[in-house]
Amino acid sequence: MSSAKMADMTIEPDLKDWTWVLERPCTECGFSPDVDVRAVPARVRDMVPLWADVLARSDATTRPDPATWSPTEYACHVREGLLHG
Repeated sequence: MSSAKMADMTIEPDLKDWTWVLERPCTECGFSPDVDVRAVPARVRDMVPLWADVLARSDATTRPDPATWSPTEYACHVREGLLHG
């Protein structure tokens, strides 16, 4: 991909203070701070087949538009939330 095309696909930095998601649900990604932590392992296991299907798609690394992450980028966001949440 040319550097000009890559520049067109750059997502603008998000400068919002996202710490509010520790107090109320996020309408963008569905995260809710009110989750029962004992339910998390089962929920993650239940999501594995869904993520496997999405990440196997040929367009999994393609951003649908400059302001939207690719499925792979969303998967990495979920992974980081689980690892560091």
